[in-house]
Amino acid sequence: MPGARLHIDPTGSGPLDGFTCGVKDVFDIAGATTGFGNPVWARTHPPATAHAWAVERVLSRGAHVVGKTISDELAFSLSGVNHHYGAPLNSAAPDRLTGGSSCGSAAAVAAGLCDFALGTDTAGSIRAPASFCGLFGFRPTHGVVSTTGVCALAPSFDVVGWCARKPGILERVGDVLLPPDQLGLESSVIHWDLEAWSIPEACDPSHRVQIAGLVSPSIRLEDGEVSEQGLDLWFETFRTLQLAEVWAQLKDWLEAATPALGPGIAERMKAARSVTAEQVSAAAALRDDIRRQLERTWRRTHVIVIPTVPGAAPLRSASVETLEAYRRHAMRLLCVAGLGGCPQVTLPFLRTSHAPHGLSLITPPGTDRQLLALAHRIAAKFAALD
Repeated sequence: MPGARLHIDPTGSGPLDGFTCGVKDVFDIAGATTGFGNPVWARTHPPATAHAWAVERVLSRGAHVVGKTISDELAFSLSGVNHHYGAPLNSAAPDRLTGGSSCGSAAAVAAGLCDFALGTDTAGSIRAPASFCGLFGFRPTHGVVSTTGVCALAPSFDVVGWCARKPGILERVGDVLLPPDQLGLESSVIHWDLEAWSIPEACDPSHRVQIAGLVSPSIRLEDGEVSEQGLDLWFETFRTLQLAEVWAQLKDWLEAATPALGPGIAERMKAARSVTAEQVSAAAALRDDIRRQLERTWRRTHVIVIPTVPGAAPLRSASVETLEAYRRHAMRLLCVAGLGGCPQVTLPFLRTSHAPHGLSLITPPGTDRQLLALAHRIAAKFAALD
């Protein structure tokens, strides 16, 4: 981030001894102003008086915080292009974007500036940049990691997430931030979502065989479609609820501060303002039905396999219109875990257009630690084959 550099020594010792951490500029750090990706927000808010819970937790378990990282404006984008602060460099694919809104966190980890980074994930803001930058990224079960001291966007979807270059580090951070699992994870049957894999650029016939061999030699892949209505409707459901929550959360500040918002953000805020109570009620009912559908899936299998996003990151030269089109395709995939409140891990195993492209595993709520352990085992097998 622009401004004074931050370096905070650990306050304790534990699993993160010797590891360095970047912190997205939506987390409070005592004595620093949380910018939320917008300079007017930074000017209209006082410095934080305490660390965010997640920051305090990693410091207490041995991590060194080495700096704040750029967020997309108001954490309300998937592109990684901040109108005020620019687009961080994607070291894994320099001609492509990092993705957002945890763009700086992913960029810093991919460049080796820190071992892991904290971010937030509302609509895919850890998973998409991790996919774009060739990283391991994790979105936990909704509500299991405290968001105290974190700027809120859409609270029924907001989670604290993190990314790392190595699966073992991703799992260590989980050991520090996650509570014990509430459900056993059964991974002998994996759901291969046909609709998700049919999205343009996502499907490669070799992926299916490769994934089955990595997870287990005795694995059975079950073809099907999680969504009975289609992922387009699931995305629209997510979008309606997210927009309504964003407007409720930021309305007072937007009307008082009247900030000049960047391209894409301004249009989404205008859409957020127009969502009606009737639309929210209908979308809430659909979300309840979607969760019932996912519960039926969990009776057959505990692991859903999908591409994290539709393909490689958009080019840095992409137009606003191209970015919006990509965002819509990506949200058909990213909305599944958000609507279900499920944990999801993205693994840097695929390549599309000679650039990183993540593979994702989604499991039932309350299986976070086991999902991270499964991801670590799969990564070890992948490394052995590479």
